[in-house]
This record gives sequence, C-alpha cells and structure tokens, in this order.
Amino acid sequence: MNAFRPEVRHFTHEDLPEIRQALLDVHRDAYADAMDDGFNQRFPWFVDHWGGHPEFACVIAFDADEPVAFAYGAPGRPGKEWWREHVDPAPEKDRTFSYSELAVVTKFRRTGTAELVTRALLDSRGEDLAVLLVDTGHPRVQALYESWGFRKVGQQRPFADAPVFAVLLAELPLG
Repeated sequence: MNAFRPEVRHFTHEDLPEIRQALLDVHRDAYADAMDDGFNQRFPWFVDHWGGHPEFACVIAFDADEPVAFAYGAPGRPGKEWWREHVDPAPEKDRTFSYSELAVVTKFRRTGTAELVTRALLDSRGEDLAVLLVDTGHPRVQALYESWGFRKVGQQRPFADAPVFAVLLAELPLG
C-alpha cells in the first residue's frame, strides 16, 4: 500500500477564480491521452458551468502545494433530478448531490487519492443521495464507484459528442 497521504482542502463557488487553473491542470494531466476529443476539450466550460452554481462544492488534494486530484459537484433541484427517469419507482428521498467530476493526475493514481477526494466531498454533504455519470467504456472506473456504494440505474448520452455514460446512484453517506 502506498503511504502517500495528500492534504485535502475544501472550496466553494466563491473560490472558483482561485482554483480554476488548478482544476484545468489536473484534468489536462489526467486526460492527456484523450485531449484530442472535442468533449474533453470543453472541460473549461464544465468548470465554469458547475463552478457558477451558488452551492458548488469542490475538494482538491495537494502534495505539498501541487494539486494532484479534485472532485466537485453541486446539489440538484429537489424532485427535479434528471436521473429519476432511470429508476422506477424513484426513491422517495429527493435531496441529491450531482457529483460532476473526479480527476487524479497520472502520477498519483492507485494511491487511494480518488476515494479520498470522493469521500471528502460526499461525506460533508447534507443530501440523501449522490448521482454521477461514468463513461461505459471504462468498466474499471465504474467498478471502483460501485465498490464505494454506487449502483448503476441506467445510461445516457447527455451531449451529442459525449460518450454513453452509466448513471450511478448512491445513498449518502457512502458505506
């Protein structure tokens, strides 16, 4: 087991100007082999979109002062969550956190950092459920989320140039 234990810091919507470049840098490293894909090239738009949400929540893991991973998202509108169409009957709980993004730089993969930032983000939430999308072309990533308590409830392609994603749902707090 790797002894690496990064420092995790929490950020909000107000911090976006300070952390935006760190998010872009970590993403660029984490997805270096897929940056020619138009969907991945739009990541700055997604950062601004999610970061513009007044209840945006983000955690960044640092090795010294170097960002090595992040996780972020924002609460969904109660009763209006897009994922409900995939679950019949839909859960009665209606407070959902939309877990939008997770990225770990290549050098720090397989160190437990992905789970560390995921739990740091979700364990502090007051919502009942968390939902996320994972590319169906990455079954090991999906299995990792499932090992943390997520379950597949459907799949969708949110944008014409996006891959097909598995819709994963978990009760909070994670098990």
